[in-house]
Amino acid sequence: MADREIIIGIDLGTTNSLVAFMSGDAPAVIPGEDGVNLVPSVVALDEKNQIIVGNAARKYLIETPDRAVYSIKRLMGRGVDDVQEELKLFPFQLADDLQPGEVVRIRLGEKTFTPPEISAFILRQLKRNAERFFGAPVTKAVITVPAYFNDAQRQATKDAGRIAGLDVLRLVNEPTAASLAYGLDKKENGIVAVYDLGGGTFDVSILKLHDGIFEVIATNGDTHLGGDDIDNLLIRIALDDIRGDLGLDVSRNGEAVATIRKAVIEAKIALSSQESIKLDIDLPGDKRYRREITREQFEQLIQPIIDRTVGPCKQALKDAGLKPEQIDEVVLVGGSTRIPKVRALVKDLFQREPHIDLNPDEVVALGAAVQANILSGGSTATENMLLLDVTPLSLGIEVAGGVTDKIILRNSTIPASASQHYTTQVDGQTNVAIHVLQGERELAKDCRSLARFDLKGIPPMAAGMPRIEVKFLIDANGILQVSAREQRSGKQAEIEVQPSYGLTDEQVEGMILDSFDNAEEDFRQRQVIEAGNEADTILAALEKGKKSPAWGELTTEEKKTIARLEKMLVEVKTGNDYQAIRKSIDELNQATIRLAELMMDSAVTTALKGQNMDESNADEGPTAPHPMAKAEFK
Repeated sequence: MADREIIIGIDLGTTNSLVAFMSGDAPAVIPGEDGVNLVPSVVALDEKNQIIVGNAARKYLIETPDRAVYSIKRLMGRGVDDVQEELKLFPFQLADDLQPGEVVRIRLGEKTFTPPEISAFILRQLKRNAERFFGAPVTKAVITVPAYFNDAQRQATKDAGRIAGLDVLRLVNEPTAASLAYGLDKKENGIVAVYDLGGGTFDVSILKLHDGIFEVIATNGDTHLGGDDIDNLLIRIALDDIRGDLGLDVSRNGEAVATIRKAVIEAKIALSSQESIKLDIDLPGDKRYRREITREQFEQLIQPIIDRTVGPCKQALKDAGLKPEQIDEVVLVGGSTRIPKVRALVKDLFQREPHIDLNPDEVVALGAAVQANILSGGSTATENMLLLDVTPLSLGIEVAGGVTDKIILRNSTIPASASQHYTTQVDGQTNVAIHVLQGERELAKDCRSLARFDLKGIPPMAAGMPRIEVKFLIDANGILQVSAREQRSGKQAEIEVQPSYGLTDEQVEGMILDSFDNAEEDFRQRQVIEAGNEADTILAALEKGKKSPAWGELTTEEKKTIARLEKMLVEVKTGNDYQAIRKSIDELNQATIRLAELMMDSAVTTALKGQNMDESNADEGPTAPHPMAKAEFK
């Protein structure tokens, strides 16, 4: 990596996010601080108003659900009116002062954040993971997005990257990234279908692989369909059962709903490998909800949800001009594709067993790393690879009568440009309003409005005389630029489409400056939090040590010293002095060395007598060689 600049590949997912890089000729995922590859896309605000991301944030979903947010990807690039249905399913609180047409802001505790800001916290954590791995700054990235993300959602993703301090070199469609990882692995030619059922979105893409060229020939999908819908269905059923069987309405109790959500997700995962699962959930008022769910019942419940993937798959095949038997391989992406019923549906749709060699949770991030490697100059594994993606929806403008005139058709290979010529309707007209649209419907009111701008200063002419060229240009990220020029007079106007509900440049810059301004304080707070966590680990280990026979072998003076230092650590760990916490940790660490040695000797002696060490400490759990050990190798 020393010869080339570091460019990372990021899968910013609804449920989990990952960061990857090219290690030699193969992509690899960079683990987090806890050694786990997946970083849950969960953001929380702790008691000290500090941002917590990933596994550490998950406990807040249950303990303080009003201070945590998940599945934020489903709200990216969407306005207040767009998300009302979503908010019926998610226990999120919106800011009180939101106006129609404004960017959504989510309330966490006393603070509010836009979806790009929340996504930026996740991206910043992935960036930190990469910087720790490389031991060097990382500022450039390739980020994946659902193929069916519209312009507003793509802009919101780029905004999140900028706020996180990343130069987003390319947005790559998730199924296309998956095919890159697959193609690198297989090095085959042929037609590949990528079926991507993630936490919040569904995409299907048909690609042609030929001598290193990855050409997307059709894509389809649904940005409001995914594993979250299965979770929400199970939650609704549980809430109805509790209301009917126990006479208890907990639908507005955030902690209870979060507990139910955790339980049904665990049940859903278990039913992929077990024939039945028993739910047993503690509820307010010392009540319990118990229910057994069989895999057969589960599959019947989710059938309508997974059936919604059939239509897009058939449409993608039709757009590609292919029959199922012409597909050479089917690649599965997204955790929801682990469900046996989903795999059976895919097999039936495409008339072949899906390709499951690659981890469906990691394949998109691995593909993003491949694309990052191509952009950084490549290696022997990627030097001859080329990615040709498509735009998933048609783009055009509104013309007379409220009709949509499509200028770039869906499934056009990007980058792409196209233009059309128009004229005026009224004599002496000097201004023309350009209304940019995205969608397949014939009427403008049924398509998504992306932007509006005016071409002004046209010399007064008879209706029909002006000759106005409207030009559309989509870059490799799927981001749109539109220009309008009156050719007789040379008057021109253009716009890089700032979508409805997008953030302005000033807002993004303000958020970036905020992150710079607070960087030192944020880092200091992080040091305090990490030291506090380390202190908790040591204190917990010490409590186990006190219950062991080894404690009785210490002298009275040793016990007094340990008690004094323990008390000191308990006191300082609640403060904000990082150095004081570290000093106290080190002192307690030194004082407990002999206790740790005695505990280890005792454990070895027990083992030599023929008793398993784990059995001898059955009530305590495994004992670390020294209370500090767990913290040192964290």
